Amino acid sequence: MREELAVRLRLLRDATGRSLRELARDIHVSSSSLSRYFSGQAVPPWPTVVSLCRVAGRDPRPLRELWERAKDGPEPTVVAAAPQVRNDLPHDVSSFTGRRAELAALLDAAGDGSLVAIDGMGGVGKSALAVHAAHRLTANFPDGQYYLDLHGFTPGRKPVEPAEALRVLLSALGVPSGRIPDELTERAALWRSELVPRRALVLLDNAADEDHVRDLLPGAGATFVLITSRRRMVALDGVRPISLDVLPPAEAAALFTASAGGARPGDVGEVLRRCGNLPLAIRVAAARLRHRPAWTIDTLVERLQDGELVVAEVFAMSLRQLDTAQRTMFGLLGLVPGDDIDAYGAAALAGVSLTDARALLEDLVDVHLLQEPAAGRYRMHDLLRQAARADVAAGDPQAAIARLGDYYLTGMLTVKELVGTLVPLPVSVTHPPPALPRIADFDTAVTWTDTEWANVTATFALAVQWGLDGLAAGLGQLASVLNLGRGAAAPQRRWLEESLPAAHRNGDRRMLASHRYLLGAALVRLGRAREAAVQLDEARTLMAAQGDTTGEVFALLQLADVRVQLDDPEGAAGLQRRALSLQPPGAAVRVRTSAALGHTLVLLGRHAEAREVVAAVIDTARGLDPQTLRMCLDVLGRAVLGEGDAQSAVDFAEQAHALNLSTRSPLFAAGSLTDLAVALCHLGRPAEAAAQHAEAVRILERLGEPRSLARSLISYAEACLVAGDAAAAEAGFRAAVEICSTHGLSELAPVAQAGSSRVSRPVPGHPGST
Repeated sequence: MREELAVRLRLLRDATGRSLRELARDIHVSSSSLSRYFSGQAVPPWPTVVSLCRVAGRDPRPLRELWERAKDGPEPTVVAAAPQVRNDLPHDVSSFTGRRAELAALLDAAGDGSLVAIDGMGGVGKSALAVHAAHRLTANFPDGQYYLDLHGFTPGRKPVEPAEALRVLLSALGVPSGRIPDELTERAALWRSELVPRRALVLLDNAADEDHVRDLLPGAGATFVLITSRRRMVALDGVRPISLDVLPPAEAAALFTASAGGARPGDVGEVLRRCGNLPLAIRVAAARLRHRPAWTIDTLVERLQDGELVVAEVFAMSLRQLDTAQRTMFGLLGLVPGDDIDAYGAAALAGVSLTDARALLEDLVDVHLLQEPAAGRYRMHDLLRQAARADVAAGDPQAAIARLGDYYLTGMLTVKELVGTLVPLPVSVTHPPPALPRIADFDTAVTWTDTEWANVTATFALAVQWGLDGLAAGLGQLASVLNLGRGAAAPQRRWLEESLPAAHRNGDRRMLASHRYLLGAALVRLGRAREAAVQLDEARTLMAAQGDTTGEVFALLQLADVRVQLDDPEGAAGLQRRALSLQPPGAAVRVRTSAALGHTLVLLGRHAEAREVVAAVIDTARGLDPQTLRMCLDVLGRAVLGEGDAQSAVDFAEQAHALNLSTRSPLFAAGSLTDLAVALCHLGRPAEAAAQHAEAVRILERLGEPRSLARSLISYAEACLVAGDAAAAEAGFRAAVEICSTHGLSELAPVAQAGSSRVSRPVPGHPGST
């Protein structure tokens, strides 16, 4: 009975033409409660049923008996949850109307495994049809439904490159980043191979042309691919095209009536004529009518100007209904380089208060000029973005992007202080944002960074393109330090290299010094020792000239890592002692310098001396930030292991790992897990050791950190050799040799090769040692 009632309630919902949020507002019921009623999870109170019928224009009395039976019936049986299958599809379009023939053709094509490409002009409803059909087909493709917006025609954005698209799709399938090849052809081959055993649905939305998707298509297997594009895919073999035109008059009228919330007096045909029967334009015009109960259709027609009948006219009409503040916000939102924005970013973009920004965003959502796909996140349809960018009310684009960028800079500076990053960065904010979200601890800091990362990336690219030098250099530097504990050294290097000219032009020698330092540090992590030395020497010279003792100390520590990579640990220790002699300000800097020296002494086999150096500062470290303490624990664990105390090494590694989990630093966690696995090997607990090391390998593969992965494999293999497990050791050395060869890790390759011949030698470092 519950399911039957839920079906009837969903029919009422569809008859209203309202979204879930609008219905909740109109009948004074929460959105979450309505969701439960429509899904059959709960039976609504009778007054709620009556209110829903009233809004839909239906008589509630025929539902009374069904409601009574559902209310008094048994609770639904709870069954064990089935394994989760990934479904990335966007929300289905409310009040989907028409397109029966096209939908039938699409569903038929899915049955025989055809490749389908939907083409048509912008705003004609390609994505709406594709998403609607994909939701209908979900049960037919039980191995997952995957969606990717290729941004082929997104204003202000470059199309997603096929190689990047394949990386995203392979990651969605669960392929670790470390297994994803660098070359496009190899990625495409892996994608096809992964799809062979699957019966999945893949929706590639907004493709630029045939070449954009050619490498994304499956080979053998039962996967169904659906493509949308403004261009016809005539050069794709085996494609089944479905071309969309504007809606026929009857379907256009039905869409207008549903979107307007019901019939109104007046000439619908004239509105449709002025909208060109284009679905997006119809929805925008109908939204104006729905939110003005006193208007008739004739009133709406009067608001449309005479003249050429293009879709821009409908948008322009909508804009004319906005007040000055709303129209300005609409125009500025068209400049947003990322996919979405929050109210804090919008406030900075427009230079208004947070309260005003929230009100303006809600106003624009209500008139369908803006979407809210998730609570507090706002985005724009491509055609509306074009209209917004063309609107003169947008003002100075560069000034607006500079304000938005300063919001991201301010947020990232706040995060930097919370995560304990000690490297001094002379990043300045020209326009402090009107407000910031609450970023008060590690969790909120990391969550904010994750949420805004794609938008920061897009803003950085635009700042580089437009020559906003201070913003480009600042975003590049902060992105580098904030992502340190989470891997991805290669993208950090790219960001820093792209913004290095901006740091030069900026004219601030302190900024140039920190930029060169961070670029050198990224090169160290990638194993590019000689390239890193050039940048770090220049950075150290600039820092010394500016009297920046802290910066000079960090540059010396990175140069010491260069010496380790070049198989000169004695030279590294000399640089670290020199750094200590500078007497850097700040207890954390001094403790980290001592920890770095202790690490090098471990490499030299001077374990007792390493332990003494770090033991002298460990009490101070316990009162500092978690990462400083973690560095000390790492060294103590390796030192006591070298002295033969494997149990204490386990204890230190477990303490370090707990810290890394609490700070959500997977790269450093992989280092602690490797140390733990090595110590467990020495204790004769091979099964536990193998489990810990397997987790470290999984983390490093996911992060795409080949150098750290090779170091982890070598360290564990050497421990297996000591423990007498030659098979495990040989497997680890072979894997390390392959990684070194693939990624050009010249300083680690001889160590792995020598280990493969059962010859041990010290390993240059562990993951997370810097």
